[in-house]
Amino acid sequence: MLLQKTEDGYKNMAVAKYPEMTQFLQEMSNDTITVKYIAYGDSSKAKSIQIPLEPDTENLSPINIDMHSSPTSAFLMPQNYNDWFTSCFGYPVIFVYLGANRRTVQFQDMQPTEPSPLTRFLSKYVPFTTSYVEKAMGLHKPSAEESWKITFADCAPYLFCSQTSLDDVTSRLPEGMSMDIEKFRPNIVVEGAYEPYEEDYWGKVTVKGGTEILLPHNCVRCKSINIDYKTGKPGEGPSGEVLKRLQKDRRIDVGAKWSPVFGRYGFWGKGREEVWRVGDRVNVAKVNDGPTVWSKLLDERFDIRMWKLTVHRLAWCRIELGKSAHSGCTNETLR
Repeated sequence: MLLQKTEDGYKNMAVAKYPEMTQFLQEMSNDTITVKYIAYGDSSKAKSIQIPLEPDTENLSPINIDMHSSPTSAFLMPQNYNDWFTSCFGYPVIFVYLGANRRTVQFQDMQPTEPSPLTRFLSKYVPFTTSYVEKAMGLHKPSAEESWKITFADCAPYLFCSQTSLDDVTSRLPEGMSMDIEKFRPNIVVEGAYEPYEEDYWGKVTVKGGTEILLPHNCVRCKSINIDYKTGKPGEGPSGEVLKRLQKDRRIDVGAKWSPVFGRYGFWGKGREEVWRVGDRVNVAKVNDGPTVWSKLLDERFDIRMWKLTVHRLAWCRIELGKSAHSGCTNETLR
């Protein structure tokens, strides 16, 4: 992970606020990762560096990292790596390694201890909806010992989307332009969905008939999908308007009402460790009855009136949006 070094401390770096990060490519080989700086197409300034995938942490200094209110410890990498990245960015940057440390998942419905404010409200005032909400989320509630953990990924270890949905995004652009899937940064792209955005309702998929992946939440999008990866700057014209074009009809999650949805966050369910390859079969094992609700942790100052509004809108969404759920979509293919 990269952090900018400022007079006020360290700042987490992500493409949405640091579009120049698009100028780095990575390749893995055995126990090494090679990072290439492509320098906006200027071959005279392009360069690369090799980094061990599992650095020895014995002599590395610890550093505290806080991503989306989910803190963890990490390790400061040796100075030569900081110097290399700093020379590329043109301002002070440090490079940190997570090691065996992990972060807690911040979705309310995936917490192993105290129930979320929404769950408490529903249980007390609208008890007949509690089972629906749990079913809609499609989740197994972990114990404290098996609490969901993630690395430096924003919210989840996996992100699934469909080629059919990507084609729909392309259809919103002028003829001759296509949407670059890399801007959505999915781990897995599946082919075979009958209609765009069927994955909005997927609750669980299996890969190769064995691995079970839970899909509890939508991925809500920010301005990073407008970045031009060639220039390392916000895109111009239609390519810089993708977020706006999706906002017209893809703000379908009442928990993040201003952000369009594209893709589903995934977590490991059951199954053995195995290698996935392009062409592997994907089965939709669970289709939710209605849309899931973005539910990141709230502090204790939440307004109960907001939850009343959420419950009302959730019921509306189930009636209106539930019509488009395609329960017959069962077989997909990894792209």
